[in-house]
Amino acid sequence: MLPTDFIENLHEQLSPNEVQALCQALETTPVTSIRLNDKIDYLTFECDTDEVPWHEDGYYLSERPPFTLDPLFHAGCYYVQEASSMFVEHVLQQYLPRESVVLDLCAAPGGKSTLISQYLGDEGLLVSNEVVRQRVFILSENIQKWGNGNTVVTHNQAADFGVRLPNVFDCVLVDAPCSGEGMFRKDDGAITEWSNENVNACANRQRNILRDVWDALRPGGLLIYSTCTFNHNENEDNVQWVAEELGADILPIDIHPSWGIVEGTPGYHFYPHKTKGEGFYICALRKHADDPRPLSKRLPKHKPQPTQTVEQQEVMKKWLLHPEQWTMRQQDRFVVAYPTKYKDLIDILSKQFICISTGFGLCELRGKAAVPQHALAMAKAFRKSAFKSVELSLEQALSYLRNEALVLPDMPMEVLLMTYQQVPLGFVKNVGNHCNNLYPKEWRIRKL
Repeated sequence: MLPTDFIENLHEQLSPNEVQALCQALETTPVTSIRLNDKIDYLTFECDTDEVPWHEDGYYLSERPPFTLDPLFHAGCYYVQEASSMFVEHVLQQYLPRESVVLDLCAAPGGKSTLISQYLGDEGLLVSNEVVRQRVFILSENIQKWGNGNTVVTHNQAADFGVRLPNVFDCVLVDAPCSGEGMFRKDDGAITEWSNENVNACANRQRNILRDVWDALRPGGLLIYSTCTFNHNENEDNVQWVAEELGADILPIDIHPSWGIVEGTPGYHFYPHKTKGEGFYICALRKHADDPRPLSKRLPKHKPQPTQTVEQQEVMKKWLLHPEQWTMRQQDRFVVAYPTKYKDLIDILSKQFICISTGFGLCELRGKAAVPQHALAMAKAFRKSAFKSVELSLEQALSYLRNEALVLPDMPMEVLLMTYQQVPLGFVKNVGNHCNNLYPKEWRIRKL
């Protein structure tokens, strides 16, 4: 049962017929959609599919398959994401060069971050932040599975970026915590927790977040503001407040009439009775003035970290497709790789922020042995031919993903790469009578 006050609020922005259609849509089964990673270029689902019109890698599925039973899901070959939120890339394509530094401020669980990292590719850098500690590790897991090494995952407050990295980011995405009206048909808890008081509290919290992070966005930079809610308090009113109080121009976004997206005043609404997806609101703004200086000139003064000798660095270079693009850093017995192009900014982040993951993990040093980390197998920079690989059946792959020991009697006693449909799943160490499973225990499948 939808809250009475919620329905009354809808009447302030929609006609009676539209309110009725929206409420009926919120009682229907949610749509399932996925976004393909460029690790693969084909669909493997045994159901009807349809393309998401505003994203070339987005697909609707006619039914929701058991994703847990698909090894390709665990390998990061696709992300189960609301079709509406995939519209973020459409905005990026219109306004943001790929050679940009982006902050995704409220990033967990990682749908928009994996989208942004794929859009930026080898040219840009993404800082993916989550303030809630329990959620930041889910974010880091999804980022690692996606495989782009152009991402740093942080666990900080919005104000930390505004104070410590002023005028640094070319784009800031604030997918703000909200009252969740757009998720009503997916989350019964969102319905029971909804109230006008909560809407107002969320709107105030959103303004505080925007104010705190504002200085981190360079003059002339792009702010993308989004919520999964319908009301004007959390959407249009907050956008107007940013434009007038913080200083920004509201930007038009190209849309096609067939998409069913409703233009607000300002911004754009995705209503489930008009678009195939959940409720969503998005607006793009350009910060006043301009700062055309390159990133190196916008970074705060800092003492460069000295070049550190990384043990077995030459061995690890052979694991990478383009080792010259990556800087290796050793932290205790672990070695990570991150883009050399953004070394100065990443050094600042590593020193002044709580970094959960930086680039991707390469290995753990155990005595004289360099044992590859799971993140290496997921990375798109990984040279698969550096390790002998074993193609697993579906049954074997699910056993591996449960963190069970495999027996591979005909394979050499060394670290081996496990694949499924030629896609890397992770590593094992063959010790003869069995293989030590190197899949992260905290990621394992617990129930089938």
